[in-house]
Amino acid sequence: MHLLPAPLADYTVLSALMFLIGVCGVIVRRNPLVMLMSIELMFNAANLLFVAYARAWLNNAGHIFAFLVITVAAAEAAIGLAIVVVAFRASERVDVDQASALRG
Repeated sequence: MHLLPAPLADYTVLSALMFLIGVCGVIVRRNPLVMLMSIELMFNAANLLFVAYARAWLNNAGHIFAFLVITVAAAEAAIGLAIVVVAFRASERVDVDQASALRG
C-alpha cells in the first residue's frame, strides 16, 4: 500500500508554525541556550520548506540549500555554545542582558 505525500500547503503551514515558535522563543526567553535552540528551530523550519518545495518542483536545489543551512547551523551552535560557556562560566545566573561582561 503506497501512501500519498501530504500536500505542499501542509508543509508550508507546519514550517510557518515551527518558525513562529522559534521567533517566540527568541523574543520571550532570556536564557541564551533556549535562544540558541529557538534559532535552530527556525533553521529547521526553513529546511523543511526547502525540502518540501524541492520535492514538489522535482529539482535538487532545495536539498542543497538545506544541506548548507544545516552546515551553518552546526557552526553557529558550536560557536554560540562556546561563547555562552565562556561568558557565563563564573556567574550563577545566566541572562542575555548580562552580556556586557563580554567587553574587554
